[in-house]
Amino acid sequence: MVIEKAIPKDIDELEALYNDLNDYLEANVNYPGWIKHIYPVRETAIEGIKEDNLFVLRTDGIIAGSVILNNEPEKAYDEVEWGIEAGYDEIIVVHTLVINPKCMQKGVALELMNYAQKYAVKQNMKSIRLDVSVNNVPAIALYEKLGYKYIGTVDLGLNYDHLKWFRLYEKLL
Repeated sequence: MVIEKAIPKDIDELEALYNDLNDYLEANVNYPGWIKHIYPVRETAIEGIKEDNLFVLRTDGIIAGSVILNNEPEKAYDEVEWGIEAGYDEIIVVHTLVINPKCMQKGVALELMNYAQKYAVKQNMKSIRLDVSVNNVPAIALYEKLGYKYIGTVDLGLNYDHLKWFRLYEKLL
């Protein structure tokens, strides 16, 4: 498994990955509540590459997963008291953790989250923060297993009934 920054030639494969994942979620249990052609989409990949914060995990010649790591919280992050006082120039925020349906249950999410921590430490960050739908039981279990602390539950204002409440987590570094 190799993790590296996504590049423009990855956009088509990332778009296909997002669509395949949303099809898989629709046919099974849609834990994150994502909606095909709404999120994640091609523009998610384009923006992540443009901002230089989209990372891909490759295995066996395909993108097995991806994640966006940046310093941009959702507005609702201001509604809770975090474990550490710091500006977002000292915090990494995890967004859009995506796993290829062909690679589920193979440790891809764990590898990407471990990479996020190494990346944050290398950048001298004070913590990692993230939000996760209250319905995303597998992701919640992963974050808690990795030592992320539950901070609170907020409404991210997404205007979808099934995506109202999100749990916020933080890991101090």
